[in-house]
Amino acid sequence: MHSGLSAMLTTAALLAGTALPGHGQPALRADHPLIGTWDIVLPDTGCREVYRIRADGTMLVTSAQQISEAAFTVSDRPSARGFYKWMDRITRINSQKDCSGTQSPVGDEAVNYLLFHPSGNAFLMCEREDRSTCVGPFNRLRDAGV
Repeated sequence: MHSGLSAMLTTAALLAGTALPGHGQPALRADHPLIGTWDIVLPDTGCREVYRIRADGTMLVTSAQQISEAAFTVSDRPSARGFYKWMDRITRINSQKDCSGTQSPVGDEAVNYLLFHPSGNAFLMCEREDRSTCVGPFNRLRDAGV
């Protein structure tokens, strides 16, 4: 039953001109500003998080001792206010705690809004399309591989 549903969703996504994350075709255009490796050092704790964002719509995140994988979608272009809408869902995770001292469960979903610096080398992550709800900056790491 699930494989039939998966096939229908894949077909629908292809007909709509998009691919589902992790199904072999790029989910993002090759020059999407989010593709790459990013890090943030959290100001309250000094703890570092690293996000490896792949063009296939998957990412690997390390936060303190926690390592997680997630599938995500992100808008192709920014909104009129300059934000990209980003939705992610954890697909795999170890049993360790993250920088905030918590453990996120598989299936945990989040919606955030990204605001990129004009250089493309930093972004803010926001709860809404409103700078007052942002954390960051997340900084692009060079030569980190994705």
